[in-house]
Amino acid sequence: MAHMERHPFNITIIGAGVVGLAIAEELSRHFDSILLLEKNESQGQETSSRNSEVIHAGIYYPEGSLKASLCVEGRKLLYEACEKRGIPHKRIGKLIVATGPDEEEALLGLQAKAQNNGVDDMLFLSGRVVHSLEPDVIASAGLLSPSTGIIDSHSLMRALLAGSTGNGVTAVFRSAVTGARFDGSRYDLEVNNGEYLVSSRVVVNSAGLQSDRLAALPGIDIDREGYRLKLCKGSYFSATPQPRLRHLVYPVPTPKHEGLGVHATLDLAGRVRFGPDVEYVDAIDYRVDEGKRDAFHASILTYLPLLVKESLNPDMSGIRPKLQGPGEDIRDFVIREESRLGLPGWVNLIGIESPGLTACLAIAKQVAHLIEPLME
Repeated sequence: MAHMERHPFNITIIGAGVVGLAIAEELSRHFDSILLLEKNESQGQETSSRNSEVIHAGIYYPEGSLKASLCVEGRKLLYEACEKRGIPHKRIGKLIVATGPDEEEALLGLQAKAQNNGVDDMLFLSGRVVHSLEPDVIASAGLLSPSTGIIDSHSLMRALLAGSTGNGVTAVFRSAVTGARFDGSRYDLEVNNGEYLVSSRVVVNSAGLQSDRLAALPGIDIDREGYRLKLCKGSYFSATPQPRLRHLVYPVPTPKHEGLGVHATLDLAGRVRFGPDVEYVDAIDYRVDEGKRDAFHASILTYLPLLVKESLNPDMSGIRPKLQGPGEDIRDFVIREESRLGLPGWVNLIGIESPGLTACLAIAKQVAHLIEPLME
């Protein structure tokens, strides 16, 4: 490594998904000499573009967790940014629907949980009111979250990239970090197996599905630290003809919240998608298994009884970078500066699944806060 020219930067961010881009823009307001590295051809090719594009209110996450607080803060920041920067979005609202007394109990519990997280605009609705809002939905009661919305995540990412490069960030694509070494004051990063080297005071690992592998490069024991990711696939189906819906419609979530049940999402073009389900996988593969149609149909029938099974077609899938394994307890985001491991200036973001998109601007502020003392 010694003979190669090193490109020196103050800060290097690895990963140009929506979170890495938000971090790049936020840091570029305060610091200079920032490099953003991305292994794909362009930004947000993986988890950032394979999701429901929902701006979450912050209802489900455990009180006091980063997921809860950063979602609530991030949602406000995201709506402000959308308004100010002309990013297409819509405060469409979401209905969580109950199909009987047990689930109605669960809805009241969710309403209380939301309140504790600072989401104070949830409305409990009778089955009749749900039916008047969504004639095709059958429910005994519902919870309306008016501050849930949808966003064009690609427009958001383009705006964040433009803001970053406009502030002097160097963004380099087709560049995978394949090695990292700390010399006591700076990090030497090897890119594309030695194609070039970068030297950086601070490294922000925002590598999504690869974030655990990257954390291991400077010598972190990812099993001891609890950083090993489990790949958790979520598939979507669409329906033709499509149902008439005006809100996002969710069933009551499963215990442990591995996922939020197969729900109906709308995009800004008005297209309805059903999903995502929860399937732990060993490798990244985005094909959607047609064999899931029966299970999807059974799940959707509980609230959309008119949906014909034959109308469902495989649509798309995404993979969640989950720290929580099958049947395990909920895990929070890891957002950590690793001085305690003898790696000052190395910041890990691991397990940034939902609500990472909603929280991205708040996560970026948190990272800026962690880095500030190091840059003095």
